[in-house]
Amino acid sequence: MEKEIVIKSTQGLHAALAAKVVQTASKYAVDIELHYHNKVVDLKSILALMSLAVPHGENVRIVARGTRAEEAIKDVSSILG
Repeated sequence: MEKEIVIKSTQGLHAALAAKVVQTASKYAVDIELHYHNKVVDLKSILALMSLAVPHGENVRIVARGTRAEEAIKDVSSILG
């Protein structure tokens, strides 16, 4: 399952937002990734997520696999988009 969203935060994907995303993604027993340009990172890793430095208004894709993938994507995308 996957979903494309636009980063709505005017500060882009900053540290506090990344921490919230990681905390939310970690609640689910799914494999969940963020795809940005040609990079793919685990959404349960704050260092990996911060390394992307995604600015405001950029498109990203969230990809999840597992029994609660749809729910995980919905929760994470509500934070980012």
